[in-house]
Amino acid sequence: MTNIDTDRNINTNSQTGLQKPVLGKVYLVGAGPGDPGLMTLKGKALLETCDVVLYDALVSDEILAMINPIAEKIHAGKRRGNHSLLQEETTLLLIEKAQEHAIVVRLKGGDPFIFGRGGEELADLQAAGITVEVVPGITSGIAAPAYAGIPLTHRDFSSSIIFVTGHESSGKYRPQINWTAIAQGAETIVVYMGLHNLSEIVTKLTLAGLPESTPVALIRQGTRSDQSELIGCLGNIVNLVQDNEFKPPAIAVIGNIVNFRK
Repeated sequence: MTNIDTDRNINTNSQTGLQKPVLGKVYLVGAGPGDPGLMTLKGKALLETCDVVLYDALVSDEILAMINPIAEKIHAGKRRGNHSLLQEETTLLLIEKAQEHAIVVRLKGGDPFIFGRGGEELADLQAAGITVEVVPGITSGIAAPAYAGIPLTHRDFSSSIIFVTGHESSGKYRPQINWTAIAQGAETIVVYMGLHNLSEIVTKLTLAGLPESTPVALIRQGTRSDQSELIGCLGNIVNLVQDNEFKPPAIAVIGNIVNFRK
C-alpha cells in the first residue's frame, strides 16, 4: 500500500489575518484513459483511502468502483456544452474540502497535466495555501493508438510526434494553434478533442502542405471495452465521420504511422 502524507497545514487569510487549519492535502490523480488496468498503483491506493473525490466525466465506471465506499463523491466533469461545475467552482470546492478532510482526490481522465486543466488547478490551490501532490496517469494520446495497434514511433514510419488539442479555450494566451507549423513540424500528429472541429483542422493541415492521402485514424473510447476506430485519410475522413455517425470522445492520429496497423 502506498504511504500517503496527510500532514496538517495552516492556510492564512491575507485579508483578515486569521488562520484557517487545512486538515488535508489535494491529490491531482490521473485515472488513465479508461481501462482500469491502466490505473497506477498509487492512484488506486488514494482512491481506496480518500475522504472525498471530485471526478471528471471521462473517468470509467470501473475506476469509480475503486473509490472508498464511504468517501464523498462529487461529479465535476466537463463535456462540450455541459459543465457540471465551472472551473472556478471546482477549485473553490477543492479548497473547502481540504479544510474539512485529510485526503482529497481530484480524479481526472488521462493525465492531469495533458489537456486536463491540472496546471490551472495546481496553481490556484497552491495560491490558497493548499498542499498539492500530482499523481500522473497514462494519457489517451499514447494508450488509445497502442490499443488500436498503432505505435506512435517506429524507425520506418515516424521519429517525431506532436500532441495538440483540437478544442481551444476562448481568451487564451494566443488566438489559435499554428497548424502550418504543426503540419511541418512532425511526422505524426495526435489531436485530442478534435472531432468537433475536424473539418477545419483537415482544411488547415492540407493548406499547410500535407497531402490529402495522409492517413488518419480516429479512435473512440480508447482502451475501453467499446473502443472503435475509423480509418481514412485527410481527403475523406470528414465524410467518413458523417457517414458512420462517429461520435466523440475520440482522438485523431495523423501520419504514415497509421499504415502500420495494416
